[in-house]
Amino acid sequence: MTPLSRRSFLKRAGMGAAVAGFASADLMTLHANPLGLPIGSQTWPHRELIKAGRFAELAATLAGIGVQALEMCSPLDYEDFAPLRDGKQVKKVLADHGLACVSGHFGMNELRTRQAESIAWAHDVGITQMITASLDGAEHPSLDDVKRAADEYNKIAATAAKAGIQQGLHNEDFECSNVGGRRTYDILFELLDPALVKFQFQMSTISLGFVAADYFTKYPGRFFSMHVQDVDLKATAAGDASRPVQVPVGKGGIDWVKTFQAAKIGGVKNYFVEQSMDLTKQSVAFLKTLQV
Repeated sequence: MTPLSRRSFLKRAGMGAAVAGFASADLMTLHANPLGLPIGSQTWPHRELIKAGRFAELAATLAGIGVQALEMCSPLDYEDFAPLRDGKQVKKVLADHGLACVSGHFGMNELRTRQAESIAWAHDVGITQMITASLDGAEHPSLDDVKRAADEYNKIAATAAKAGIQQGLHNEDFECSNVGGRRTYDILFELLDPALVKFQFQMSTISLGFVAADYFTKYPGRFFSMHVQDVDLKATAAGDASRPVQVPVGKGGIDWVKTFQAAKIGGVKNYFVEQSMDLTKQSVAFLKTLQV
């Protein structure tokens, strides 16, 4: 899709299929999205609108600034997303605003206890990538703790695969811990089945020393997604590294050309800006101009 919503594009393309096809190609040339992928937005930073029953308004706003795909959060385990329990209605709202949605976040609690319901909701929305933010392991895990967490998630992912779902893992909290001088995150790459679990990189963890480009090249083909934020590294260093100071993409310490080039090696298939609305607007504008 182009940065225009599908509905807006179709209104402009009333001169016939041939002209519409030409217009679509021309618009893709004008807007140089990195990797040629839709510019996405994670809905978590905008959850207050969803909680207030204003999902359609949010979809319209994001489509209006050039967002082409949304990443949802499950209403089964994310309280603020409870108004979105009707997955088919969610899919309709997305379609009405020309927005794609193949990815969503799901809590470990629901994946442990209500996985069938989670998968059913994902199917209703059209989600084929189910990601959990963290495996919810111990704050200071032992190697056995990490092995148990990985074994549990491999089993969850195997069930998801049978339903046509690719399971994914984010890097927050537990994944950023250390075991015996090694990052838990790196150990999980060894323990999680490459066919069953792909990874989604959280760009803001650069504040903790996690550099996306390094991981994409170190583990080729193991990723399918990333959450896009930029970080003021100097301001973050003066405060709490676990609470990075975010800035619009392109105005912080991350090398975005290098990141997107490495993302090709990592296997990234989609990416989602995960920032406040003001930062999202500025970040999307930057991504539209980024040449990789």
